[in-house]
Amino acid sequence: MLFVRSFLFNVAFYANLVLWLIILIPAFLVPRRVFIALVKVWARSSLWLLRVIAGTRVEIRGVGRIPAGGALVAAKHQSFWETFALVTIFDDPTFILKRELMWIPFFGWYLRKARCVPVNRRAGSQALVQMTARAREEAQHGRQIIIFPEGTRRPPGAPAAYKYGVAHLYQNLGFPCIPVALNSGLYWPRRQFIRRPGTIRVEILDPIAPGLKREEFFQSMQDAIEESSGRLLAEGRHELGLGGIPPEPVTSTPNI
Repeated sequence: MLFVRSFLFNVAFYANLVLWLIILIPAFLVPRRVFIALVKVWARSSLWLLRVIAGTRVEIRGVGRIPAGGALVAAKHQSFWETFALVTIFDDPTFILKRELMWIPFFGWYLRKARCVPVNRRAGSQALVQMTARAREEAQHGRQIIIFPEGTRRPPGAPAAYKYGVAHLYQNLGFPCIPVALNSGLYWPRRQFIRRPGTIRVEILDPIAPGLKREEFFQSMQDAIEESSGRLLAEGRHELGLGGIPPEPVTSTPNI
């Protein structure tokens, strides 16, 4: 039954994605805020399919901690799930992502319309300068800049591997940082077909005010995300009856 429900969900999810890629074509002509609102409708429809077909619900904790206006959002990254689900939580979100994604037909065009912040990983230190300038511009317009500090999806329970790009952004943006913990990798595992029934839990943690020293911020952010994600992971493992099953092997991916 798990295989059947996972198969049906994946078919429905990607069919829905293709449908929305078509529906959004005329949205190139509307203001960006209207475009973001339409993207949120797609994201919510995907979450609805996940709940109805795969039996995977979502619980968001700490929404009241989100400050108004611009912010840096540092989120745990375990699954493809958070790349669309986090859009539904924040008012006017945008993502920091690798530049190559902007070159994908249709999908990349929509990323440009949403004014996502591309990173040219081959540009070395100059990439940080360009990324920061774009991110600051968006944050000054009241947007929430979502970054995955570990740079790539990592399996639940894998050792933390945070990159210093998030600390560079924090120091140079002058906006609060909102840490986000989650356990999505238990239910939507990376590079796997299976979608497990249960409850994906996301916790919005206390914002970190601007002004901390680089190392102080970096350690504080990492400790907050890891402590909360570990607790959510324990809750999910208990729910799924996974006990002490060790995490899947992980390989390191260099990133800013």
